[in-house]
Amino acid sequence: MTTLDESAIIKIFQEGFGNKKFVSEDVEVFKIGRTQIVAKTDTFVQSTDMPSNMKMTDAARKSIVACISDFAAKGVKPQYGMISINLPKMISRGKINEISKGLKHASDEFNIRILGGDTNEGKEIVINISIFGTADKIVRRKGAKIGDIIFVTGPFGYTASGFKILLERKRGTNNFVKKAIKSVVNPSPKLDCGVKNKNYFSSSMDSSDGLSTTLNEMANQSKCKFIIDNIPTRKDLLEFAKSNKIDPNDLVFHGGEEYEFVFTASKKNKLLIKKNALLLKTPIIEIGYVTKGKGVFLEKQEKNFRLKDLGWHHFRK
Repeated sequence: MTTLDESAIIKIFQEGFGNKKFVSEDVEVFKIGRTQIVAKTDTFVQSTDMPSNMKMTDAARKSIVACISDFAAKGVKPQYGMISINLPKMISRGKINEISKGLKHASDEFNIRILGGDTNEGKEIVINISIFGTADKIVRRKGAKIGDIIFVTGPFGYTASGFKILLERKRGTNNFVKKAIKSVVNPSPKLDCGVKNKNYFSSSMDSSDGLSTTLNEMANQSKCKFIIDNIPTRKDLLEFAKSNKIDPNDLVFHGGEEYEFVFTASKKNKLLIKKNALLLKTPIIEIGYVTKGKGVFLEKQEKNFRLKDLGWHHFRK
């Protein structure tokens, strides 16, 4: 039996549905009458997505955040949601109340009306979230143009570091440990930044599967080369990586669950985007530029090194 990766499995399903020209996107878009609907679904699984010391309220909130981050990258306001939840038979009332509290927190935070859903019995907690909104258009993964600037909505590497601390008992300064763990249990998607600036983006994509995955997917769909000449990290992360003998590039580029997004924009829109980001207190970082060619490359001392897609992929060996 051959083990298939995530993209191969998706291809089998899409061909089965008759979608032979399927192109991967952060959300799905369809029309009902003249109204264009934007939809996203995501699944949170207790055994694979929840560190043992994570609070259930934070886990429930994070299940909604995963969808919100995709809406942020597309520049769309979420409006409605549905929740399907799988619960063990012997779960306590207190645990159910914690899940309810976390879901309510997130729905209030992002102004989403939860319409309903489905409740099932199973071996572990599984929360499936579907979020809906409307928009005249979305910012697609495809669209970067030669000469565009590449931006991210914040520094990278903290979530990967947080998992290293929680799961592998790596050590760091008190302030760094708090920051890294917070990025795991209480991520903050940049929804307002995406909605405010969407008309100035040429392409955009959520980065929760890892920065290297996002950059490669966007470059591939745009049929351009991405040059990264500024690694989006900070001094405290570099110090953490050094003290624990970890390659900082692994933390920055190949982690997952960092609910930022990557976008490209023309040079003429740079100042306006930065002004809006400053008003929204979103620390956008310019990390590179788009040029002719294929692939993603790190620029170091006037030499280019290919940045492979080594982010998070389900079913990868």
